[in-house]
Amino acid sequence: MQPNNATKAKQKKILVWDLPTRIFHWCFVIGFIVAWITSENDRFLYEHVFFGYVFFGFLMFRLLWGWVGSHYAKFHTFAYDWPSVTAYLKGLLNGEAERHIGHNPAGGWAIFAMLFLALFVTTTGFLVLGGEEGHGILAGVVSYEIGSGAKEFHEFFAVSLLVLVFVHVSGVIAESILHRENLVRAMISGYKPAADESIQVKIYMLVGVILLFIVVGSATVYFHGYITQTDAKPFLPFTQAPLPTNKTWEEECGECHLAFHPSLLPARSWQLMMEKQNEHFDEELDYDPDVYEEIRQFMIKNSADTGISEAAHKMKNSIPENETPLRITETKYWKNKHKEIDEKYWKSEKVKSKNNCGACHLDAKTGWFEDSNMRLPEL
Repeated sequence: MQPNNATKAKQKKILVWDLPTRIFHWCFVIGFIVAWITSENDRFLYEHVFFGYVFFGFLMFRLLWGWVGSHYAKFHTFAYDWPSVTAYLKGLLNGEAERHIGHNPAGGWAIFAMLFLALFVTTTGFLVLGGEEGHGILAGVVSYEIGSGAKEFHEFFAVSLLVLVFVHVSGVIAESILHRENLVRAMISGYKPAADESIQVKIYMLVGVILLFIVVGSATVYFHGYITQTDAKPFLPFTQAPLPTNKTWEEECGECHLAFHPSLLPARSWQLMMEKQNEHFDEELDYDPDVYEEIRQFMIKNSADTGISEAAHKMKNSIPENETPLRITETKYWKNKHKEIDEKYWKSEKVKSKNNCGACHLDAKTGWFEDSNMRLPEL
């Protein structure tokens, strides 16, 4: 029930939410929001991963703080049974829901559900990052197929969490109106009005400062490359071990254009291209037999069929078996990745041609083509 005027007169403001709980709450919110926004474009994968780490880190902290933290932050204080939840919801609908100093029954269940979903979001995120992208703690541990399959689950759990967040926010607004108190402000200041006998918690300033130091320090280390980069040496967010190379292939193919790594087309494409060496896009290559065979073998051995990179997997999976493309720019995957690039970039002096990959992809020579290593040139 809402406190009457006599009860309100006896109330005073007490610290309900300690500093670590408040820092967790807002960093958790920020981490999820930014991770959601940056998930729309793979060019921001590096940023998406960082805020995913922030999200995961604070999730782990909250799971610990739920056992060793202050009174209202501990899980047992809002682990209500189902009858209590339904009774509170009924009271909320008829305007007679009892006010709680800490989390109310419905809010408590929402928090448990959000933490549960957050665990699934981060777990599947690690699988995607390690399997499909080849980064993070699971790189080389899980297969591309597992990572790619986990992506749909990752998106599903993220959407589910977003829906639950909206439900939670709606509940906060409803309770704030019902009890005429600003719950958002309370989560910022930590203070709420309560009776004299209510438990007041410690602020835990040192723990809060350590949390903030870890976040700021991690962000500084993670993004330092953007701060120290120069025009001559731009920062590459993701780097990996070099893909297999061959000196003869690099010299011969790189003489006229970028030596496109064999992992960007299937073996049958390279085989056909070598068979038509004297009809090579209006050029006659006329390789010596030994040079011809060395290049052919290298290309077939390291083609997209091997799946040695994310680009290789996606090229292989997007090209029907009855097709043998000879131009990378004619593949479905390439067209899909570049469909939103404004025509003005293709016509600019810095690009000129669609096969000038190095104009935008800073790691084009390595063959990796990480999305985060792509920069559109200034026009």
